[in-house]
Amino acid sequence: MQVKAENPEEYIAQLPEDRKAIFQNLRENIIANLPPGFKEEMSYGMIGYVVPHSIYPSGYHCDSKLPLPFLAIASQKNFIAIYHMGIYADENLYNWFLKEYPKHSNQKLDMGKSCIRFKKMEHIPMHLLADLMKKMTVEQWINLYETKFKRK
Repeated sequence: MQVKAENPEEYIAQLPEDRKAIFQNLRENIIANLPPGFKEEMSYGMIGYVVPHSIYPSGYHCDSKLPLPFLAIASQKNFIAIYHMGIYADENLYNWFLKEYPKHSNQKLDMGKSCIRFKKMEHIPMHLLADLMKKMTVEQWINLYETKFKRK
């Protein structure tokens, strides 16, 4: 599902009616729980949360003109996706999420390396996602990124 939008509000406005409220709720949950320093913006056609150049001037190693990506949310054809680079990069965070997920949802976890997919919108575990958002500061993400991904 491709949405062309200039900002998060426009992105949500273009979603199907049955997704708008839950997507807005997810967005508000992320904003309320992300540590200071991350900035919301459109990123790769999704609503993204990045480390701005004002904090990390080097930017993303794949394209230094882009800020360092951390998290994105997207409405795909058959699911809502959360792309969380911290889960991908930090094995302890990944294992924590795997252990906590069943405590918050009776739905089978549908997850790739950084992508968490929710086919049933009403089963998105907002409390767990709030906890996940709080688990990594901008400084921790930059350190992890430089250790795991940045080309030397």
